[in-house]
Amino acid sequence: MESDSSLRERLIDVGVELVMTGGSASLGLREIARRAGVSHGAPRRYFPTHHALLSAIARRGFADLAARVGAATEGATSARGRLRTTARVYLEYALEHRGMFELMFRHDLLDSEKHDAPDGPRLRESTLPLFRLIVELVAQCRADAGPPPAVTAAALWSNVHGIAQLWGWGSLQLVLDTAPGDDPLERLLTATLDAHLGPAR
Repeated sequence: MESDSSLRERLIDVGVELVMTGGSASLGLREIARRAGVSHGAPRRYFPTHHALLSAIARRGFADLAARVGAATEGATSARGRLRTTARVYLEYALEHRGMFELMFRHDLLDSEKHDAPDGPRLRESTLPLFRLIVELVAQCRADAGPPPAVTAAALWSNVHGIAQLWGWGSLQLVLDTAPGDDPLERLLTATLDAHLGPAR
């Protein structure tokens, strides 16, 4: 007989698979239950609300993104290099896993006392480490007396997130001239880092 913990994880697994293939709109409780091979009421035993299950699925996305950032930045020798690599991984994740990426940052839906499971981790606990890393790297990169590192980090993050969204929608491709072999995303990352941190020395 399947244990409660393994069934809970299977429901999340099915949700992750659905969001990866069909986007966040596909994440109905009945469909998740059907694909997991359980009754439509079974998910309620582990997730008191639909949003609690969505939060658990989004936490998987943050864990995956964090692991990718950690692996990619392991050999970086400078704070700016780590920041650039982090931003690049963020963009790649957004473009490869658009459904999960869309879900992960819907805190208006996911991050509240009402929606998070009372005995589980808050979604905020999965989200904030990434932002704290960006703040830390920004602080190491900047020597001038500009805005607080958290403000610069928030602006930089907004910029990179906007690139991810606009590129995914095909908007940026309309306004950028690209030559064969050119990597417009790298040019956009350079412009973003220069705008918020100053040109690389």
